[in-house]
Amino acid sequence: MAQSAGKKLGNIVIWVLMGLLILGLTGFGITSFGSSISAVGTVGDEPVPVNEYYRELVSEIAAEERDTGRQLSISDAEQAGILARVRTRLTNRAALDNAATNMGLSVGDERVREQVVSAQAFQGIDGNFDRAAYQGVLRNRGMSVAEFETGVRKDTARTILQGAVVGGVPAPKVQIDTLMTYFGERRSFRWATFGTDQLAEPLPEPSEEELTAYYQANTPDFTLPQMKRITYAWVLPEMLVETVEIDEDAIARLYESRAAEFQQPERRLVERLIFPTEEAAAEAKAQLDDGSATFQSIVEARGLTLEDVDLGELTQSDLPGAAGEAVFALTEPGVAGPFETDLGPALFRMNGILSAVNIPLEEARADLVEELAQERARRVISDMEIDVEDRLAEGATLEELAEETELVVDQIDWWEASGEMIAGYNAFRDAALTLTQDDFPTVIRLEDGGIFAMRLDEILEPRLQELDEVRGKVLAGWEAQETEKRLRVQAADLQAQVEAGAALSASAAPVDEANAQTREAHIEGTPPALITTAFELEEGGLAILEAFGNVYLLQLTKVEAPDAEDERVGLLTQLLTQQAAQSLSVDLYSAFAGAMAQQAGVEFDNGALSQVHAQIATQ
Repeated sequence: MAQSAGKKLGNIVIWVLMGLLILGLTGFGITSFGSSISAVGTVGDEPVPVNEYYRELVSEIAAEERDTGRQLSISDAEQAGILARVRTRLTNRAALDNAATNMGLSVGDERVREQVVSAQAFQGIDGNFDRAAYQGVLRNRGMSVAEFETGVRKDTARTILQGAVVGGVPAPKVQIDTLMTYFGERRSFRWATFGTDQLAEPLPEPSEEELTAYYQANTPDFTLPQMKRITYAWVLPEMLVETVEIDEDAIARLYESRAAEFQQPERRLVERLIFPTEEAAAEAKAQLDDGSATFQSIVEARGLTLEDVDLGELTQSDLPGAAGEAVFALTEPGVAGPFETDLGPALFRMNGILSAVNIPLEEARADLVEELAQERARRVISDMEIDVEDRLAEGATLEELAEETELVVDQIDWWEASGEMIAGYNAFRDAALTLTQDDFPTVIRLEDGGIFAMRLDEILEPRLQELDEVRGKVLAGWEAQETEKRLRVQAADLQAQVEAGAALSASAAPVDEANAQTREAHIEGTPPALITTAFELEEGGLAILEAFGNVYLLQLTKVEAPDAEDERVGLLTQLLTQQAAQSLSVDLYSAFAGAMAQQAGVEFDNGALSQVHAQIATQ
C-alpha cells in the first residue's frame, strides 16, 4: 500500500519537479557562485543544493511581494520569516533523502525511465518521448542527464518514504464528532416580540434636561465627519432643455421610427404544447376539461417545463389560422385546441391579454420633445466642453465661468456619504475623493452628459453640531432608547413569569417558534442574534435581546443531535474528516522530518548563504 501511495505521490512530485526545471531555472547554475560552491548546507550526508535554495527563496520573496505590493530586501525577507521557512523546508527534504539512503530505499532504472518518458516536456510532435528534446532541455538549464535522473530517483524514493509515514492516518473521531456537533446540532425555540405596539403606555414628552442628557451621552452620533468644502461649476442637459429649439420634422421622424411602440395590435401571452398524435392531444384536452390534470402537469409529464412551451407575446397573425382565431376568441385565460401545426397537433394556453396600443402623435409629442431636447442639450454641452476647458487653461475661475457660460456655480460640504445633488454622480464622487488644494479645475464629464469643474476651498475638521441643529435627530434617538428601555422591562417581567411556570404567551406580545434550526439558519424578519443566542442557551433557558427596534424574549425548548440522514451533514462530515486527516498528516510529516534532521545533524554554510543572498539583492 505504501508503494502504491508512493507511486501516486511520486508522479505528482515529478510533475512539480519538471515545472521547476522548465519555468524556474532561468539560466541559473552552479557556476554563478563559483565551482567550489555546490551546497548551502548538509543534513547528515545529504547536501542542500545551492540552486534549490536560490530558486525557492526567489519564489517565496516574489510571492510575498505580490501579496504586499512592495519590494522586499533580503533583510525584509528575513524579518518576515521567509529565509527560515525556506531553510526548514529544504532541511526536511534533505532529511528524508538522507533517511531513505540510510534505509537503502531506492527505485530502479525502469521506474525512473517511466517518469522521464511520460513527461510532456520531453515529448516530440508525435507525442512520444524525444531523447534529443530531453537532452536539449536539460542542457539549456545547465543540468546533465545524470544529475536530473539522480534527482528523479531521490524524489521518488523520498515520496515513498513520506507516503509510508503519513499514509492511512485516520482523523481523530473525537475531533470530528465535536466539530459535527457544533456545525450540525439542531435547536428548537420560541420567542416573544415586544414592539412599540406592546408599550404599556405612550411615551411622555421628554424634558429639555432629558434631551440634553441624551445629546451629551451620544455626541458621536451628532458629530459631522471631516469634510471637503468644494466649489463647483456645472451644467446638465436638463438645465438647457428650455433653451433648445426642436424642429417639428424631427418630432415626426422620431415618432415614425418608434411606430412599433406607439402602434401595436392586440396580443396574447401564449404557450404551445405539441403532441405526437391527434389522439394524444385530444386525450390531454379531455383531462383538462374534466379537471383530472392541469396544463402544467401535462407539460411535466411530457418531460418539459413551462419555459420550454412559452411562445411569449403573439398577435393573431403569428398563430396558425384556426388556432389564432380560437386563442383570440378567449376573453380570459384558458386552453384552446388541439389544432394542427407544422410540428404536429398542439394545445394552446392563453395566459394574458395585452390590449392594442394606439397612441397618436399629439399624445406622444410631449415625451418625444423631451427626449429630443435632452439629446440636443447633450450635444450643446459636448460642443461647449472644449471652450470651457480652454477658459480654465487660460486661468478663468469657476465664478467667471458661471458669468460667461451656461455653467452654474455652487458649493458643497462633501464627505464620502454625501448623496445630494451633484454628489449623487459617481464621476463627482471619484474626483472629490482625490481632490486636493493643489489641483487646478478641469472639465469632467457626468454620466448623463453633463460636465463640471471643481475646486477645493478648505478641509473642514470634524465638528459637533449644536443641539438645536439636530434636535429632531436627538428626539428620535431618545424615543428609540426610551422605548427599548420600557420594552426590556416588560420582557423581563414576562421572563420572571415564565421562570415561575407561566407560558411564554402569558403577555400580549406575539409568540413565534422555529424547530430544528442549525447555526447557519436564517429566519425571515428576525435578527441574526436570535439564532446565535439560541445556541448559547441550555435547554429550557431564557434570554432577552434587542434588535430592529424590538425586544425579544427567547426560550430554548429542545436540543437535537445532527440529522444523520441529511445529505449536507454527510458531505460536511466527509469534508471535515478529509481536512483533519490532511492536517494531521502534514503535522506528522513535519515532526518526522524534523526528527530525522535532528538525528542526522544539520549544518549550514554561512558563507554560501551570504553569496546567494548577495546574488538575489543585485537582481
